[in-house]
Amino acid sequence: MHLTPIPAFSDNYIWALHDGERALVVDPGESEGVVAWLRRQNLRLETILITHHHPDHTGGVAALREATGAQVTGPARERMPEPLRRVGGGDEVNAMGLRFEVIDVPGHTAGHIAYYAAHAEGAPLLFCGDTLFSGGCGRLFEGTPAQMLDSLSRLATLPDDTRVCCTHEYTLSNLRFARAVEPHNADLAAYQRSCEALRAQNFPTLPSSIGLEKRINPFLRATQAEVVRSAQAHAPGQPTDAVSVFATLREWKNVF
Repeated sequence: MHLTPIPAFSDNYIWALHDGERALVVDPGESEGVVAWLRRQNLRLETILITHHHPDHTGGVAALREATGAQVTGPARERMPEPLRRVGGGDEVNAMGLRFEVIDVPGHTAGHIAYYAAHAEGAPLLFCGDTLFSGGCGRLFEGTPAQMLDSLSRLATLPDDTRVCCTHEYTLSNLRFARAVEPHNADLAAYQRSCEALRAQNFPTLPSSIGLEKRINPFLRATQAEVVRSAQAHAPGQPTDAVSVFATLREWKNVF
């Protein structure tokens, strides 16, 4: 099984899995790049997974379904390009010989979901859309800080070797913010250097891993002493519980 990020727009990735004959794609915001990739690889598209309703994740669904007959699965409680199978937390999706657990992760949007395959070849796979980014998290367009923190905390319980397949190449900008929050985090400094080297060669920084994100991502570290101190310094007088610290970080990142 091969995992490939197909670049789209300025910084999106449309994640693809294939076995040499069949393919699955996640959040195809456009169709042209996917169709071209399928032709180059001589693959048949069987499955489309959608994490949330934003157009840069759904814009290519209708054209791909019409061109390939692929089966579409998406969140139960969001506007979606019909027809599709609608799923929510606790449901399972079987595709490409893998069993994906659906996880509810509201915050970026109200009905956002993620897909987790525990028994993928190599290491577990997580397609998390715009919920978890490497070094960051999605903006809160429809959810609350408490919802997003709960969603991220749920993802953080997955095995450390889980491959985190998020859908934007935001890593370097996220790490610059993370360094402002935790300037003494040696793991973070080393990871930033590694990612800068990758991007200098136009290579993706992704996938990340759950274990790495727990060491370097401030949005998963809202109870760490240095993160709490930085949040207090940025917004003096704010409470220091995890939700308040997370909310301060998210607002700070919005204007960073």
